[in-house]
Formats: sequence, structure tokens, C-alpha cells
Amino acid sequence: MQRVKLFTVVLFRNQWKGSFGAYPVLTNWTRRRGVHTSCTTHEFHEYDKRSGYDTGLEIADTRTERIRLGLKQLKKEIKLWKKEIQEVLISDPIFEYRAGEVDVFWKFGEESSLDHWIVTSDSDHAEGFSKCDLKISHQGYGLFHGDLCSRVPKDGRIQNSGYCNMITKRVMKSFQRDSFLDWSPYTHLNLRLRGDGRSYLINIHVSGQFDIMWNDVFTFVLYTRGGPYWQTTRIPFSKFFFASKGRIQDKQAPLPLYRITNFGITVSDKADGPFQLEIDYIGADFDPTHHEETAYEMYEIKQNFIIGT
Repeated sequence: MQRVKLFTVVLFRNQWKGSFGAYPVLTNWTRRRGVHTSCTTHEFHEYDKRSGYDTGLEIADTRTERIRLGLKQLKKEIKLWKKEIQEVLISDPIFEYRAGEVDVFWKFGEESSLDHWIVTSDSDHAEGFSKCDLKISHQGYGLFHGDLCSRVPKDGRIQNSGYCNMITKRVMKSFQRDSFLDWSPYTHLNLRLRGDGRSYLINIHVSGQFDIMWNDVFTFVLYTRGGPYWQTTRIPFSKFFFASKGRIQDKQAPLPLYRITNFGITVSDKADGPFQLEIDYIGADFDPTHHEETAYEMYEIKQNFIIGT
């Protein structure tokens, strides 16, 4: 109440008077807005983090079905909460990171290892004709394969097409609380894979709290050899460049390793045809001799510009 009185006094001191000595601006403003001090805008705000794409969650049509799904989800959340409590009680943190020792985050080999991943393509959203899948190969490794097609649907809506993507599920705490992967002790990403000669995008997502940061991602272009031989790829995190919604940003920044939300691999090189990428593991390691924060120039952008010009 004191804030409302103070704001009213400020308005009177500014002499917001009409032509007849009254205060029509103040009267209309208080009638329309109450105690709010700013009006809403609808130019840039996004209400859906998925931008209208299917989330893959089960949708209940009836009240009975909603109750059933709610109880099913409640059991999962309670199990996850118990696991969190156990981790807190055990409290076994890593105090020392040895140089050259790889800590594996995702290891392929069993069918259960595929549960951490979501595979999508443009055809899943009626935006193209590419197909892809992630499975365990006959040798016991993860096999990301499919057919890439850059043909654009003739619907007058889509302008570019041709991508396949595999991405980890968002790290969540119990009861749908957001969490993050903390890779700050590490300096390099470490992968063991066998490619087909194509180039793949290695994506590290750092989705922020506000809608303008929901699509923030740091990317590195990985060129595979092709052929029957495996390759162990070691990528410094400082080599990842900042992008958003598929556009490389002029103003680059170091990768915030303490708030990673997802990890993904994308193929979108406009080379139509089959592809396959065989993956053994994905991890990270620490190099005490690596001190580079970012490999790209930190341009100073003038702030007195208008968006869209």
C-alpha cells in the first residue's frame, strides 16, 4: 500500500494534468492497470519451449485417465526423490580429477542405454522426408542411422529441410524440477565413434530461464573419417561456438559448463542419402595444461541498434 501511495505522489509531482486542470491520465491509468507499472507486449515472447512441436508425453482425454497417469507419474517421482535423498546421505563427491582419465557419461551396449535419448527428424513434424533411428548394433554399440533428404515439402510454409537429430532427455530432479549437468571440472569432450565420412554437429544445450535463451546451444562441427576404423575424438570445450535457433551469433561467449541441459548430435550437411554413425561412449576428461576459455574473438557489439534492421 505504501508503494501505491508513493507512486501516486510521484505522478502528482510530475504534473500529469489535462487541459482543464484535472488528472485524466492518472485516472484512466489507475482504472485500467490497477497497481501494475508496465503494460504487456506480445512481439517477442514465446509461451512454449517446444515452439509448438510435440513433446511426446501422454495426453489423457478423460478424468479417469488423467488420474491413472498422475498416479503412475507420482510413483516415478517418489522413486527419484528417494534416490536423491540417498545421494545426499552417501555424499561421495569427486575431489580430484586426474589428467587424461575419461569419465564416461553415456555408454552404449544395452537396450536400456537408449532410454536416455530422443531421436527426431524433419518428417516427424511434417517438415521434410528424412528418416532416422537409434538402436544397438550387432557389435553392441549405439548406431545412429537413417536416410537424409533435403527436399522441401511443397506447402508454402517450409523453406529449408533435411535434418536428423539425437538428443539426451532433459536432466530433471524429482517432481519435475529442472536440473543441470555440471562439467566445469573438465576441459575436453571425449568420444569414441565410427563414422561414414560425413560431418556431424556436436551440440551442447544450455537452455536459460527466459524465452530468449531457451534455444541457446554451443556447437562444434565433427568430421568423421569413414571406413572400418574407429576414431577417438577429443574436442576442447573452448572450440564450441555459440548459436541460437540455427544461427551463429556475432557476440560469442565461453561455454558455461556448469549449466548444461542437453547433449545432442545432428546431421544436416545437405548430402542426401543414407548415413550411419556408430558410437561407443561419450565422456569428458581434464587437461591441466589447457587454459583457453574460448577460441573465438570477443567482438564488442554496439548496443544502439534496432532489431530487424
